[in-house]
Amino acid sequence: QLTSQTLEDAGANDEFRAWLYHHYGTSSRASWTFFELTFSGGWPSYVRPLVEKLGWGYAVFFTIYISSVTFAMFRIITALFLKDTLKIAALDLDNSIHEKITEKELCMQRL
Repeated sequence: QLTSQTLEDAGANDEFRAWLYHHYGTSSRASWTFFELTFSGGWPSYVRPLVEKLGWGYAVFFTIYISSVTFAMFRIITALFLKDTLKIAALDLDNSIHEKITEKELCMQRL
């Protein structure tokens, strides 16, 4: 892990090291933190301390990560709405064609 060097550094701030271990200290903790920052919307509170204390490289990584996840989620939601809209439009077209055929049949019966 990229944060392991800071966790092992005895000269680092103990409070930050405790925070870092709590959120990123093991693979299961890091996975849970990524789950939370992805789906809770509170990602700045998980990212800002890393950027401020460990470097701007984390800002680049998390900017790309959050942008990609957000873009993908919007694309999925848009695709679901589009799928439903096209399904309804196809049903509407079928109903419209059926109505026209019924009108023609009635017209033919009147003649």
